Amino acid sequence: MNRVLLPEGWPRPRGYSNGVAAQGLMVFVAGQIGWTPEGVFPDGGFVAQVRQTLVNTLAVLAEAGAGPEHVVRMTWYVVDKGEYLSALREIGAIWRELMGPHYPAMAVVEVKGLIEDAARVEIESTAVIAD
Repeated sequence: MNRVLLPEGWPRPRGYSNGVAAQGLMVFVAGQIGWTPEGVFPDGGFVAQVRQTLVNTLAVLAEAGAGPEHVVRMTWYVVDKGEYLSALREIGAIWRELMGPHYPAMAVVEVKGLIEDAARVEIESTAVIAD
């Protein structure tokens, strides 16, 4: 089982964990972007791409027998920090729908661009399936 790490006296973070301790089979998911398996970006801009990116991540995890509860780390790459910050409410709703109450250690990094020009977000993940 994964254990969330929260140092004594620290406030509980919202939407992520400071750290996660885990033991078991490690699953590494390459950076996923918000296009469908057919290579089409959905209408709806950044928020729609976040949803599709998480759907894609979960599909890769499922191939290893993992689900959202096994994700221990994520790095989000966004091309516009303001776009990300202004969509936090919608991202939160999508997160709760797809990932549930599981909050991995996370980082969000603003980047100049992604390999696919139309991509607004890319997420790479690590999951651990307990022994």
